[in-house]
Amino acid sequence: MTRVKAITSRLKSGFLPPAITFVVFFGIWQIGVQLADIPPYLLPKPTDILRAATDNYSLLLSALWTTAVESLLGFALSIVIGVLGAILLATSKTIEKGVYPYAIILQTIPIVAIAPIIVIWIGAGTNAVIAITFLIGFFPMLSNTLIGLNSVDRNLTNLFHLYSANRWQTMWQLRIPAALPYVVAGLRISCTLSVIGAIVGEYIAGIGGGKGGLGFSITNAALRLQIPYLFACGLAASLLGIVVFLGVNALSRRLLSSWHESELSTEH
Repeated sequence: MTRVKAITSRLKSGFLPPAITFVVFFGIWQIGVQLADIPPYLLPKPTDILRAATDNYSLLLSALWTTAVESLLGFALSIVIGVLGAILLATSKTIEKGVYPYAIILQTIPIVAIAPIIVIWIGAGTNAVIAITFLIGFFPMLSNTLIGLNSVDRNLTNLFHLYSANRWQTMWQLRIPAALPYVVAGLRISCTLSVIGAIVGEYIAGIGGGKGGLGFSITNAALRLQIPYLFACGLAASLLGIVVFLGVNALSRRLLSSWHESELSTEH
């Protein structure tokens, strides 16, 4: 019974406020557009968007699936290479000072300037979109993980030295666990960027037709002035980003809820 009350309370505090905001926002949107008599090609009503989504649901679902796969693959790649790269840099200050500035430089180059080179190297299509998604999501993972690995309590580091732990024992048993909150912070940033990266990649290097993602669908809808469907694609992209973010949040709670203050405070 106590557990049921706790779940109900959690739903009320976590689900109800955004649900009310959602209803109020779309209600004002619907009524406001109707009262102002704004034509659909300027600002469609939510019901127009819903109708466009249901009329084109097979195309929309296919585009959403394509973008979701590209986002998750690029995100996974940015996690693996970002975390491994940070561990490599954290093993030596010399390596960190020699390599990290170039990672910053890579981050500062606009993706639209790199994308044509990627297309030339590996061709247009899914692989190029995944590569662009990886580049956008890579740096937050690298920098956050590196900060976490370098932020270990000095007293604990000295304790490991006292017990003659070698470099890799210290890394595996102390520095990586201590860096987990920072890794999770990087995941939260990178996961939403991965959705944006996939859509940007589809603009620049994606393919069209039935294999196109949301980026292609948005471009196509804009060219054909299918504004309600364009809004539907945009909202679908937003929904995808929210789902990925909630997944990362669930992972964060699983990893940190038993010991880290940031997740303990959300449990009580």
